[in-house]
Amino acid sequence: MSDNNAQQAQANEQNASQPVFNLQRVYLKDLSLELPNSPQIFLENETPQVEVQLNIGVQRLTETLYETTVTATVTTKVKDQVLYLVEGKQAGIFEIANVPMEQLDPLLGIVCPNMLYPYLRANIADAITRTSLPPLHLTEVNFQAMYEQRLAEFRAQQEQQQGGKAENGQSDSGLILPPGARH
Repeated sequence: MSDNNAQQAQANEQNASQPVFNLQRVYLKDLSLELPNSPQIFLENETPQVEVQLNIGVQRLTETLYETTVTATVTTKVKDQVLYLVEGKQAGIFEIANVPMEQLDPLLGIVCPNMLYPYLRANIADAITRTSLPPLHLTEVNFQAMYEQRLAEFRAQQEQQQGGKAENGQSDSGLILPPGARH
């Protein structure tokens, strides 16, 4: 019997050190829609110009829980007049434990946004459709490329601020998420 207890304890110890990554909850944190120039703007027949801005945020909630957000701001204009402005913030709570620190930033900055983005796309399209305008379907986003670009910008900025310390082999190799996303 004691052999079974020892094996059980060893199995529990091994499971406790296994990496954990679970999506706990997905929710729409914020959604706003403005049509500031309606109804006159509906009389315009020109093709609208669309501008989309994306941002990622991360907040540590507890030792193993993180909130990741993906925010999209869509501004659509006709002749320099705003047709509509919609902003949505999709959020998710993720349980992450026993993950090496060098893998945590990419997990929060790439994998989590990839999981949330389809929900955000659907919510933005639905909000626009409810205005009686044709829906806008946001294109797919390469969050890895976005993350790598921000990482390169951060490293270049650090190099510039440190006056060339990186050239002397003293560069800070810490990873970075978007502004306000430090954990």
